[in-house]
Amino acid sequence: MKNSLLIALFFSATALLSVETIQSVEDTTGPITIEQAVGDIPAPLMVEPLVCTTQDENVEPLLKDEEELLISVTGQGVAPMNTTSPAQAYALAKRAAVADAYRMIAERVKGVRIDGQDLIKNMMVKRSTVRTSVRAMVRNANVVETTFKEGLCEVEMEITISHADFAQ
Repeated sequence: MKNSLLIALFFSATALLSVETIQSVEDTTGPITIEQAVGDIPAPLMVEPLVCTTQDENVEPLLKDEEELLISVTGQGVAPMNTTSPAQAYALAKRAAVADAYRMIAERVKGVRIDGQDLIKNMMVKRSTVRTSVRAMVRNANVVETTFKEGLCEVEMEITISHADFAQ
């Protein structure tokens, strides 16, 4: 027990002192204060916000004034096991596939927000949570093709967007 406390104290003390601090402590005579021993330790690491900058001010936009961009996605939906008829299974799988396709279009156009959180206890990850979310309005998307095979429905959907759709 004594040895483990001494080792913990030693490691915490060596972590607090930098090489420059140790050299300055050796130069002094007599007892030193905490402020003298810890004076040159840098502040905790601060994370600065990420700022996107570009060196080239002549960056061309992805979508120019007179151009259109075609986005095509394939959404998938699975039929639930407890359906009363094959028609109900098809309808529910198609509905899920269309919702998945809309989500994929929104992700491509607006991007995805990702929030993560980790709970660490005793130097081990106890719980890790990742949440993704998308907020967008999708209009004028067209279903190109629908296939249903072995309980899986796939819906191919596409949307054409232009610069005017984003003009305010």
